[in-house]
Amino acid sequence: MADEQEWYADGLKFECTMCGACCTGRPGYVAFTDEEARGIAKRLGISVAAFYRDYAHETEMGWSFTEVHTEHGHDCVFLDRESMPGKAVCSLYEARPLQCRTFPWWPENLKSQRTWREVGQECEGIGRGDFVPIQQIRIQRDLHRNEDGDGV
Repeated sequence: MADEQEWYADGLKFECTMCGACCTGRPGYVAFTDEEARGIAKRLGISVAAFYRDYAHETEMGWSFTEVHTEHGHDCVFLDRESMPGKAVCSLYEARPLQCRTFPWWPENLKSQRTWREVGQECEGIGRGDFVPIQQIRIQRDLHRNEDGDGV
């Protein structure tokens, strides 16, 4: 069902530039499910227990990826700045959790044109590339919303 607040009915421009801004900055929280943890552990070739021990920590909101303090901020432990000079890539890309797969289409980022512009001050991919159609935005937004338990 369409939300009357969809100011982005004509779609929005977004293209990932691999800048890494979504994976660094202020201390944050990267949520993942137990199923995602199993998939990540498998991709890393380690046990699930080793994944939790070496790459995650418990927070008030649940488990989150560990962060590494760098000159850029608090990088996600899986952010790779070495393999592609000048780029920041996810070393777990195919196994990354839903929170990462749905960025920037989070409901809180889509609240208003103002909030979208504010996110765009950190994410250089906002406003670039082709228009992403409203149908695709809704799918990503609602996946994130359902994961957070906010309903649709």
